[in-house]
Amino acid sequence: MPRPRQPGRHRRPEPLVAPEGAPALVLAVPGTPSDATRGLAEEVVSIARSELPGLDARIGYVDGDDAAFTSLPSVLAQAAEERTARHEQAVAAGSDAKEPDGPVAVVVPLLAGPDSALLRQVRQAVMDSRVAAELTDVLGPHPLLAEALHVRLSEAGLARADRARLFTVATAADGIILATVGGEEAVQAAGITGMLLAARLAVPVMAAALDQEGSIASVAEQLRTAGSRQLALAPYLIGPEIDASLLAEAAKEADCPTAEPLGPYPAIGKLALAKYTTALGIAPQQAQSAPVR
Repeated sequence: MPRPRQPGRHRRPEPLVAPEGAPALVLAVPGTPSDATRGLAEEVVSIARSELPGLDARIGYVDGDDAAFTSLPSVLAQAAEERTARHEQAVAAGSDAKEPDGPVAVVVPLLAGPDSALLRQVRQAVMDSRVAAELTDVLGPHPLLAEALHVRLSEAGLARADRARLFTVATAADGIILATVGGEEAVQAAGITGMLLAARLAVPVMAAALDQEGSIASVAEQLRTAGSRQLALAPYLIGPEIDASLLAEAAKEADCPTAEPLGPYPAIGKLALAKYTTALGIAPQQAQSAPVR
């Protein structure tokens, strides 16, 4: 027999779906298209679609190829053309619906933290498209990013996955360098997530800038002076922001191992969707980070 519907506040909430005719979510990916960045971005938008059925999610590259409809301006222009075409079809079918006057798209930068140079490029690309689009903030700082950093460190054998379990990781770091890009502003923003990561790991965490000469080495020295003997580099990056060789150079400079960038960790897709729903005033499902044990 089917179970009866639960009345009142004990009823299971109805699943959230994208409103009909809602603007597209356009993920603004730094750099030019490549197999690696394309795969990463596709996984991120796939996560967002799974959280919000019916979501129109697209990928636009800051330095994309217009001919292939991958550049951010081209993706926005295509979204605008499709919305106009849908309205014209509806009118031709006898509908008296007015032409939508809201944004065609909500552009979400695929960046964990602020990077003024990259954000200027994204903003310019939106302006070049001549499309009514809303640009959101970057994804961090956020507790879910601290969770993602913890997972990447544990995957590399540089942190315990669970503090409550009675075992140790011989290679676990006792000091973390949180590596970001975007200069001092990015370092300060990363420091907020760094405090959350430090609470999870119970070890000191300090942020440093990969694009500031001497920043990584200086933070490594500070951690060692404070008593840390086994350092690890935790990239506070999703991936496409920089050349991977910079991470290897930074790890060599700090003389320590490094974890992988955040990549398409599930939290990235959830945070991108949260930026979208907040911009549109849609009540998102609450994204919960894993509890600190």
